[in-house]
Amino acid sequence: MEAALAPALTGGRRFAAVLALAGSVALPGGCRAPHPLAAPAAPAATAPDDAIARASEAHRARYRRFHVAALPHRRFSPQEYWRVLSPILAAGAARLRVSEVGRSLQGRPLRRVDFGHGPEVVLVWSQMHGDESTASRALVDLFNYLGRADDPLVKRLEERVHLVALPLLNPDGAERFVRHNAAGVDINRDARRLATPEGRALQRVRDEVRARWGFNLHDQNVRTRLGDSGRDVLISLLAPPPAAAATSPANLAARRICSLLAAALAPVVGDQVARYDEEFNPRAFGDLMTRQGTSVVLIESGGELADPDKERLREANFVALLSALEAIADDSWLQLSERRYLNLPRNAPWIYDLILRGARVAVAAATEPVAADIAINYGDTLARTDGTVVEVGDLADARALEVVDVEGLYYLPPTPTLAIGGPADALLARERDGSRAVWCLQRGRLLPAADDPGGDGCPVRVAPSPAKRSGSRRRDPPASPQREPAGR
Repeated sequence: MEAALAPALTGGRRFAAVLALAGSVALPGGCRAPHPLAAPAAPAATAPDDAIARASEAHRARYRRFHVAALPHRRFSPQEYWRVLSPILAAGAARLRVSEVGRSLQGRPLRRVDFGHGPEVVLVWSQMHGDESTASRALVDLFNYLGRADDPLVKRLEERVHLVALPLLNPDGAERFVRHNAAGVDINRDARRLATPEGRALQRVRDEVRARWGFNLHDQNVRTRLGDSGRDVLISLLAPPPAAAATSPANLAARRICSLLAAALAPVVGDQVARYDEEFNPRAFGDLMTRQGTSVVLIESGGELADPDKERLREANFVALLSALEAIADDSWLQLSERRYLNLPRNAPWIYDLILRGARVAVAAATEPVAADIAINYGDTLARTDGTVVEVGDLADARALEVVDVEGLYYLPPTPTLAIGGPADALLARERDGSRAVWCLQRGRLLPAADDPGGDGCPVRVAPSPAKRSGSRRRDPPASPQREPAGR
């Protein structure tokens, strides 16, 4: 039925058709609760996976051609970002329009980029958390493509879509590469109060353009696992609900776009795509905009240790956005079922960044060392910086991105006690007094230590211990401890 209707459906009638297929009952406020007897209805026709894969490969080719070499790292200042993007926008001024829509709490400009003049209004915003920058970089590549490419797809998008983008929505947080804005507020928890100028700017633009579609672009914790597989999550998706245990035409349309993205991303990230639980959050922009009638899709970039600057996920964001824009422009999203999205594995709980397995923890004035494993998490997992000790003890069943065998080595912190939550600093040595040092642990990073009684090659100083200091003799350094990329 839907395949026959799709060519004739326009505007709100598209959402009416989606609702008719959902088998749901109305709730107050225009939301819908799933009917207890109604299973998700499958369209009469579905877009074949091979067609989506071919389109995805074409988008990857576009990415390779229009990828901007600048901004190669995850961390950059707002000034650096706009120094790169401004010439691209100027070169594509015939298609791309830039304007200022407000100022951040500390007075940095909040800018909007428009493309196209079609009836399908698509709102995209990135980096509302200042340390989640992958999609902001992908938008640079996307604007470069939309502004410069001599491509029939660009012309088609220009006629059918009006793209409104707010890149780098939290410039104050981006300046310090932290999640929150200058007042310490999580902007994505400000949708209800609209206390921040950044949150107000986002809502004002959404209301002004009456966005039919929304794409909320984030990065998620790299420690998150893919279901029960123990593998990395590279991309997570969510179609936020409009209310607790409810759905709506906007939510159902977003679910179908999520199904499209799961298929389109397979050539880039394989099957390492997960989804969040659709638990309603009354403070989050995606949830409240869905309630307001905008079909919002959350795209979260995960990560992998082999790609600390997330270049693969930068490409994935480009492919995802271009795939979604094309499907919205030609209405092909109507041919998709929500089932692929609903069948994605869930995001599983975090694991540790690093476990040191088999240490002998020796603290000052202790009568004996304690056999224990030590779990460490970094402030920035991919950069491996600012490591802190988060658990000590029997972690035989625990998992981590890396597991290092330090069996038999003394773990000698520089403080009288080993504090949970404290810096991951220690000397790892064969003797309790620090002689025959093997490794120096500095904020969670294992570095070779000098093989002498005081560990002079390591800035970490061992707290005095009751053990008798033994003489030392120089030995060949041992082989590096084995690192297991657990759960990968």
